[in-house]
Amino acid sequence: MRNFVIISIIIAYAFIGCKPEEVKEVSLTENLSVSAKLIHSDNFDHDLSNWLVEQMPNGSVELRDGKMEVNDAGGCTVWFKPKLKGPTMIEYDAHLIQKGGEYDRVSDLNCFWMASDHTHHDKLFANSDFRQGRFPNYDSLSLYYVGMGGHHNTKTRFRKYLGTGEKPLLPQYDLTDKQYLLTPNTTVKIRLIAYDGIIQYYRDGRLIFDYRDDNPYTEGNFGLRTVHNHMTLDNFKVYQLKGI
Repeated sequence: MRNFVIISIIIAYAFIGCKPEEVKEVSLTENLSVSAKLIHSDNFDHDLSNWLVEQMPNGSVELRDGKMEVNDAGGCTVWFKPKLKGPTMIEYDAHLIQKGGEYDRVSDLNCFWMASDHTHHDKLFANSDFRQGRFPNYDSLSLYYVGMGGHHNTKTRFRKYLGTGEKPLLPQYDLTDKQYLLTPNTTVKIRLIAYDGIIQYYRDGRLIFDYRDDNPYTEGNFGLRTVHNHMTLDNFKVYQLKGI
């Protein structure tokens, strides 16, 4: 009888064109697991209306084959428009393309999260025309940043941008071993965590950066960041985290 009820509920959801609420349990540390409730998702089936592009000349961001495709010359940040309020988990699939195209360079699978602009409170995009995808123009923002495979795929780094132009790099967050770099024509699954003072970055389920922040950023926007690169983004999801 119980199985019949569950099957009936699933059929009912399918009939009305929606699906059961996605909730899963996520382990952040050995002693801390949280509940993750899906609040945003984009599979890029229709358009790019959820995104705002800041890009230097000669690049492009477009919808192609059910994915966001970024083909960049001189620098690009693609922002997810909704402002996120923590605790938050972000997941997405990225694919680095190296097939002989003009900008096919496996490097700089980068991201910003919990980003805000103190000069324009609650208006991160007020300075979009100034930034235009040029990397130094983001230094005044407050955010968390990971540059995976930067410097021609020789370094992977984590930084906290302080909103003052300072973005200190601590030695333990400056990685050069090959295991932390990028592989061409391979899809990687990225997970970003901002749970109170626990700031984490995962690749393919492996924890790469585990930062403890005594003064954490608790809200802000996500941005996919790259330069001179060709990649796709898919299966983008945002979860609200809650203690169990």
